[in-house]
Amino acid sequence: MGTDTTAPLRTGTAADRNAEIRTSEVLRLAQPRWRAFAPGLAFGLLSAMAAVTLLAASAWLITRAAEHPPILFLSAAIVGVRAAALGRATFRYLERLASHDAAFRGLADLRVGIYERLVPLTPDGLKHTRRGDLLSRLVGDVDELQNLPLRVLQPLLTAVLVCLAAVVGVWILLPAAGLALAVTLLLAFVLATAANSRTAAQADRELSPVRADFADQTLDFVGALDVLTAYSAVDDRLASLQQAERRLTSVAVSKARGSAATAAVVSLLGGAATFLALAYGVPALGAGTANGLIDAPTLAMLALVPIAVFEVFGVVPLAVGACRQVSVSAARVATAVPAVVPVEIPVETLVATSLGLRAGEAPIRPAVMPGVAPTIELSGLSARWPGGTADAFAGVSLVIRPGDRVQVTGRSGSGKTSLAHVLVRFLDFEAGTFTIDGVDARRLPPERLRSLVGLCEQHPHLFDASLRQNLLFAREEATDDELLRVLDRVGLSIWVDERGGLGAQLGERGALVSGGQAQRLALARVLLADFPVVVFDEPTANVDAELADALITDLLRASGPSRSVVLISHADIAPALVGTQLRMPDPS
Repeated sequence: MGTDTTAPLRTGTAADRNAEIRTSEVLRLAQPRWRAFAPGLAFGLLSAMAAVTLLAASAWLITRAAEHPPILFLSAAIVGVRAAALGRATFRYLERLASHDAAFRGLADLRVGIYERLVPLTPDGLKHTRRGDLLSRLVGDVDELQNLPLRVLQPLLTAVLVCLAAVVGVWILLPAAGLALAVTLLLAFVLATAANSRTAAQADRELSPVRADFADQTLDFVGALDVLTAYSAVDDRLASLQQAERRLTSVAVSKARGSAATAAVVSLLGGAATFLALAYGVPALGAGTANGLIDAPTLAMLALVPIAVFEVFGVVPLAVGACRQVSVSAARVATAVPAVVPVEIPVETLVATSLGLRAGEAPIRPAVMPGVAPTIELSGLSARWPGGTADAFAGVSLVIRPGDRVQVTGRSGSGKTSLAHVLVRFLDFEAGTFTIDGVDARRLPPERLRSLVGLCEQHPHLFDASLRQNLLFAREEATDDELLRVLDRVGLSIWVDERGGLGAQLGERGALVSGGQAQRLALARVLLADFPVVVFDEPTANVDAELADALITDLLRASGPSRSVVLISHADIAPALVGTQLRMPDPS
């Protein structure tokens, strides 16, 4: 692609902090390079020219054959008809193959580029982003961008070149007919484009946002169906969803109405072009006579060529409408990544983070042996959530030595989860110091820090896939024997046997597992990833009280003596299980 997909979201300068992906950049990424785009354009042009040639040669051949000439006079036309018929289908197939391959490869690069920009912002930088809307941008709007080469640029270039060639060819045969064809083509472009814009312009601009709103409401409805059922709110939400569906249907119908109006105008003017060709051609019929300029086969060609030309031209007004929709989708894709990244999110240059941190600074690699936990020191630490006006916590000091068991307690809202997110650098800290083996955490590449400190969230995300696949996210090269051993360490071996092995399905968001099992699976991931430091955020929140102590004991035992563990919990934990306790300051 022509644009570097690893451009920074935000770097040290003020100008870079305010940089955003522009719509023009997205469009440039969606358009394949000329080397990839040219074959599809060439095959499309040959297919369209073959279609016009086929109709013209057929008209001439049928009319000339009616005069019963010697067969040798028809040989060239017969071969031309056959060649045009075969070429039309063959070139059409090759055009679809080449153009779609180029478009899909471009979309793959674009989608990867968007994900590369989104990953550093997750999860805390996207707190206010609607899941359904983001999904629609990354799927529907990105897919819509394939229409830039397929339905906008290539059809426009093909139609313009074929129409010019046809006008010149008809002009050579009969100048008046050539002029009439050129005028009707120009009128068709103006009137069809105006008709399409009048009936469908608003729909083209609204379709993507309305579709995204419908997807967002559908996702929320399905995800919260159990809660809505419990509170008898299904009918109200369903009514809202139906209203969104009606709005989407209305916009889609308006868009279809615009396409119909465009086709009607093009068909009407295509008929007018044929009528004018006959009007100018009939008086000129009679080659060799005083007023005769053309013969009967030529007249047949002049009458039928406009039909083929307008069939090719019909995509031009539609391409204008497709261009509007592509522009809207490009703008939505561009804004999928926030234009201004909150200063609370530690976003670095993707290229720089793979080497060091900031331009001009040497790469920093803490001297940590594999499997050995580092020493983490927090001093006077404070942080806040993006968009917040007050600190989530302030003045926190803590030392976590290799093998330590630390419990973090505090009232709801005191910043326990915020501290967990700071430890894995989902959030930046406002003041104080945070070091790992004496190295400032801000000087560590985020992916390096997150290979040292792992987070088990309160609600571990389990994918709607097999148990094996859910574990392989932590270490792709792990064998089944390794997966079974780590499941035995976290106390799930019997459960796995009962479920039928590693191929057991976990359901959407782990619907087929309990809260305690989900926490144990999250720990299994931690052990597979081999994080030296593990942060558990409320691991007993979804577990019955009588099982909470047993779960904590099992988690700590399975973690091993050399791994440091930070337990964030508002519940009491047996003092014998932890060595250090940190009480978060009460929220002000």
